[in-house]
Amino acid sequence: MSAKSSAALERRASRATSSADATQAADTPWSAANPWMANLPWMAAAAEYAVDAWQRSVLYADVMRQRGNQYQAHLAESAPNVLDFPAEVVLDAHDLPRPCNYALMRILPPEETPTLPNARPFVVVDPRAGHGPGIGGFKPDSEIGAALRAGHPCYFVGFLPDPVPGQTVEDVMHAEAAFLEKVISLHPESAGKPAVIGNCQAGWQVLMTAAMRPELFGPIIVAGAPLSYWAGWRGRNPMRYSGGLLGGSWLTALTSDLGDGRFDGAWLVQNFENLDPANTLWRKKYHLYANVDTEAPRYLSFEKYWGGHVFLNAQEMQYIVDNLFVGNRLTSAELITSDGIRIDLRNIRSPIVVFCSYGDNITPPPQALGFVTDMYRDDAEVLSHDQTIVYATHDSIGHLGIFVSGSTGRKEHRKFVSNIDLIDVLPAGIYQAQIADKTEDTPHRELIDGDYVMSIQRRSVADVRAIVQPDAESDRRFAAVAHLSDINLGLYRSLVQPWVRAMVTPNSAYWMRLLHPLRVSYELWSNRNPFAAPIAEKANRVRETRRPVAPDNPFLALESSISNAIEQSLNFYRDMRDDGYEKAFELIYGQPWVQALAGLHGSDGAAVRVHPGTSPEHMAFVRETLAQRRHELRQGGLLEAGIRALLWVHRLHGEADERQFNLARSLPRGEKDISIEQFREMIRRQAGLLRMAPDAAMEAIPGMLAHSTPGNIRRVAKAVKDLSFAVPLDGGEQSDLERVLAVFENAAKTARATPAPKVRKSR
Repeated sequence: MSAKSSAALERRASRATSSADATQAADTPWSAANPWMANLPWMAAAAEYAVDAWQRSVLYADVMRQRGNQYQAHLAESAPNVLDFPAEVVLDAHDLPRPCNYALMRILPPEETPTLPNARPFVVVDPRAGHGPGIGGFKPDSEIGAALRAGHPCYFVGFLPDPVPGQTVEDVMHAEAAFLEKVISLHPESAGKPAVIGNCQAGWQVLMTAAMRPELFGPIIVAGAPLSYWAGWRGRNPMRYSGGLLGGSWLTALTSDLGDGRFDGAWLVQNFENLDPANTLWRKKYHLYANVDTEAPRYLSFEKYWGGHVFLNAQEMQYIVDNLFVGNRLTSAELITSDGIRIDLRNIRSPIVVFCSYGDNITPPPQALGFVTDMYRDDAEVLSHDQTIVYATHDSIGHLGIFVSGSTGRKEHRKFVSNIDLIDVLPAGIYQAQIADKTEDTPHRELIDGDYVMSIQRRSVADVRAIVQPDAESDRRFAAVAHLSDINLGLYRSLVQPWVRAMVTPNSAYWMRLLHPLRVSYELWSNRNPFAAPIAEKANRVRETRRPVAPDNPFLALESSISNAIEQSLNFYRDMRDDGYEKAFELIYGQPWVQALAGLHGSDGAAVRVHPGTSPEHMAFVRETLAQRRHELRQGGLLEAGIRALLWVHRLHGEADERQFNLARSLPRGEKDISIEQFREMIRRQAGLLRMAPDAAMEAIPGMLAHSTPGNIRRVAKAVKDLSFAVPLDGGEQSDLERVLAVFENAAKTARATPAPKVRKSR
């Protein structure tokens, strides 16, 4: 071999060795690959952190590129939504006499959880508050998922991004009524009327529809839904001040005019974003960056919903702002439809379940529950309107978590769904639903569905008032805002609006929407950007050679500390800003001359919040009902006697849970089973009789048992005993139970062994 050939072989072997060393070095920590770094641990830690930080930056940029692509694909869909369940359109509101952009869809149940025969249908209505539809079925552990899991037929009310020209809030209400009529017609053998879930803005809209057409609704669950818009806790709920600080609703009209007759929902989303600058500007983005290896799917899934902005007609948005956000006219029964129907929430005959959270800064508990103190002075008014209100509060979850969080889907929403019949049969009054863990020591565990047990405890208007904390002086300031808003809106419409509308064109409205800051953040970084392609290629290589830094790396701890400091700084800014908003609002609208300008005369302590009042017709109806019930004291048979006895034992504390309801189904019901609606009416009638004349009602029980057999009487007595022991009894309740059991035993001993003779029918 020549010397030249030998040298070439040596160079080739040297290159192969160098390549192998490089490959090994790529898989070896820098501290081991570089012995001189091993002597300086902080330099090794810095090098490892630098590689990790660089790789995370590349992967973060790639996730944001995917977000932009997802945004473009979502906008291109004909009916964009984020539903996680297959569905088919049942009724399109475009085809109704009063068309709108809503549609009723049937959720197709999975094969493993088929629909149960005669199960009550559930209808989930999503909010149109700037985002697209689907949040109620965003994931398997959701409201829709809970209903399907329990075997209920499930329907979803969604909408398209663009409203029908001229569409109004009333049109949507009539569409919702038509949807429920359709659902009822599809399930003639249902155990009860459809249960309806309204999320956020859909909550108040569902209740308005229920006040207009109460006969269509079963139990109504409103989650994170604002109903009393002036309510809130001082120092904690700044969003309610926005209307006053902006001078009222004239800016809504201007925004709609600039949009050529349409209001861009991105502005509503922007308001939500501004509430928590730490989350908007830093926390959400940093959480993705810090956990980019695992967080991308969850982040992209949520951003698909968060970036799906929709539109409202100018008439719709103006109605909402004038009558609800600023005017707060819903809970004073001041709204009247074009058909002359007064929207009075006290007309609702179905139980209303209010689910809210102390961690919700968009719809805090005072705004969700304030309608109770707005509409009812005391418990007697609640009972006179035969209304059932159940509220449940969460300690910490945020506004979107009420609908999105898997934990609420697995806990609260599953318990609401599995106990919907229990809620439906509750007598009139105010209750609180509490959900606790099921343990090994829980009595009658076999009667509880799932890992939690829901109990219902009687509450009062005073209990709700302690949560809402109404403030007459605060109401006075908001009333001044409402009056001045009308003045400013009138001035805008007279002096400015004609000029704005003359200048706006469809093209200018298009570019205004396109250049909205929220849309720009999605539009700028996607595959349409020529700089994105190299990032995508680099991200693929980074995933192949990913080197996550060790959790105990000191530079990673320093990064986390800096992040916490940035977040705390932004939170401090938010707190100072919100405090400034509140003080400015109180300073401006607390001035006597400003209130006088708004038509509020003096500060004589008179309430400015209009109570809906009680009509003479309603008072006459109550008197008539009481007179009729006096004739019903001795009516009824074995089942009515058992219900009356059970309600009497628990009349003072009024606590029940799902175990008692499941046991109640074992009560003998005669030859023919009764429906849940008949059972509900029976319970409410017996509760009313006990409230009216408790002693006379109890004295009538032996006569109600006279025509029953001893065996049936003893079976009902045993059921009453079991139902009472499902929850702990105090001394007084225990004594009342023993008295009731003695009445039933005496009736069993004296009862005839044969049924009562049948009455002969005349020919």
